[in-house]
Parts: sequence; structure tokens; C-alpha cells
Amino acid sequence: MESSLVKDNPLLLAINRQKTIYDGFITVQDQDFRLRIQLPADRQLKQARYKSSPPPHRSLQDTPPIKCSLWLQEVGLKSRPECSSIPPPQYYSQLISEMETLGWDKLLSIDTEFQTLRLKVQDSAGRQHILIIKLKSKHPAEAPECSADLPLPLLITWTPQSTLAQIHHQFLLVLESLTEFWDVLDEIDRQTWILEPEKPSRSDTMRRIAIGNNVSIKVEVDPKHPKMLPECCLLGAELVVTPLRNKLNANMHLWNPDSSLLLNLQDVLEIEFPSPATHEKSAFSVECGICYSYRLEAELPDQVCNNPCCGQPFHQTCLYEWLRALPSSRQSFSVVFGECPYCSKPITVKMPTHQF
Repeated sequence: MESSLVKDNPLLLAINRQKTIYDGFITVQDQDFRLRIQLPADRQLKQARYKSSPPPHRSLQDTPPIKCSLWLQEVGLKSRPECSSIPPPQYYSQLISEMETLGWDKLLSIDTEFQTLRLKVQDSAGRQHILIIKLKSKHPAEAPECSADLPLPLLITWTPQSTLAQIHHQFLLVLESLTEFWDVLDEIDRQTWILEPEKPSRSDTMRRIAIGNNVSIKVEVDPKHPKMLPECCLLGAELVVTPLRNKLNANMHLWNPDSSLLLNLQDVLEIEFPSPATHEKSAFSVECGICYSYRLEAELPDQVCNNPCCGQPFHQTCLYEWLRALPSSRQSFSVVFGECPYCSKPITVKMPTHQF
């Protein structure tokens, strides 16, 4: 039975849910040898198939485990260049020991090479995070590569004596340093309609907040100083945007770093943002007047006709291609001048960046 196989060889682990494929090491005369075992559907060892690394000089197909062990005892494990990337046996022992200390409950997944780990981590606010650790074959002598969904680069201090538990602790400290940043953005996400990004991630620092029909503000929040005045860009028809821009400039001195970013924005703009409690998002998701869709890949219809009787929005790409195709339009450098497709009043659009 496969249970006895695992009991006698603790470094041999199942790598599929059905527990029919095992990969790892078996011990012969105090030496560990790499072995992969594929069991049949009934998981009986007598019908198992084996592969060793490096490949043996004779086939191990349909060979019982005891004969496989005897073969390894006889010929030994010879080092070969093509197997130089395979971690040594002590690597796996070290990995198991470190996971025992860290806790197996924190492991989300591990790849079949036992080198890429995905750990689940919860911060003090209850937010769930995933830490990806790519171990080197000479672990722990070589520093692993660590990555996560963060707004700042993840910097981990590592020495040959470091462990996975220490990485986990350092990551928790990084999460705590970003708590206020995520608190600010979570409040914005809960209490306003976010036009961009469509599905914000923990690494996103930008929010485009709906103000009204075809009017929005794009804010870029500093992860290190999340309550300070962010970079702001008002989007929409100039007739509506200009008064808001004037209020922002005139009231900037009222910004209170001890107050929330959302309340500060409403104070300096002298507005109240539409919220999910009071408005439907469809009121702000007006489709492009040319392609009749809201999203064009990642682009939103943020080019708006300045005629107050029109106010039709367009995608920048759509409007640029439309005006460029009309003989009555003219272009000066990267700006095209033409007529609104709906009201025929003057309208301009800059060349999209991907056109340069």
C-alpha cells in the first residue's frame, strides 16, 4: 500500500490529489536518492512505475520498490551535468523542517519541484495576502525570490541562517506598515463609485472616482503618506471641470492630514461623491458615442464634448480615428481639431499614446 511507502520514506510526497504520483527521495544506506513513483488506479505498489534521477542504465518500469532500492544501493547516485539543477537531498529535509516551524496551515500550494511556495498571510485588519517564495537549489545559502501584491517593492533581509518563518515575520511587518494606506483606499472603494481600476488589487495606488455624469477625478495615493493631498486629475467636459479645478486650487490649504482622504477631497472640491447607497453605477458608465461600448480594452470614454447641450463622451482612440477620417478635420502636431459627431460643435482630441 502507498501508506507504507510514505511511512518508510517520509521524503516521498504525493504531488496530485488522487495520491497516485509520488516524488521525492528514498533512503538507502544513509543516502537519499531522487525517485518518482506512479501508482495505478487501485494504488497497489506491485503495478507501480518508477523513474529515477539520474536515469538508470536499465529500466525501472514495473520494478517493485525493494528491487529499486537494491539497484540504487548497487550502483549509487552518480552526478550528471543535466541534473545539476536538482536540489540536493538536504534541501528537502531543510524545507520540511522549516515548514514544520512555520506551520503547514500557512501553505496554500507548492509546485511539483518543491521550489515555489505560496503562503497565505493575514494582516491585523483581517485582509488576506499571498506571499510567493521561490527557493534556490542551494537554499538556505542563497536568498530566495519573494513577491506579493504590494504597492511598494518587497525587500527581504536574508542570511544563510534565515528561515521561512523569518521571511513570514518580515512580510507581516511590511503589511502593518501599509495598513493605513489600505484603510484609506478601502474607505474610498466602499463609499464611492470607482470607474478605474475595474477590479482594484492591493498593489493599485490609483482610483478614478465618479463625481457625476461624464465627470470624474483620478487620484494617485502615496503608500507612504496616504492621508496627504494626492495627485489629482479632473476628467470631463471643461465646462464642468474648470469650476472644480478652481475650487481644488483655492481650497488646498484646507487639507487636514488628520482627517480621511475622502472627507478632505469632498471639502476642497465642495461636493459629495455619489455612493452605492444613493446612485446606480450605470448612471456614470455612459457608453462611447462612436463604438457604443463602455470599455475599449482598458480605456474608458473620457473625451467629452464641451457643448453643454451635448456632453457626449467618447473613447480617445475612437474620437481620434473618427476625426482623422473626416476631410474637414485638421491636425496640428499631436492634436486633431474637428466637429463633434453628435452636435457638430468644435471638438479636439490628442493622439493616443499608443499611436506615437
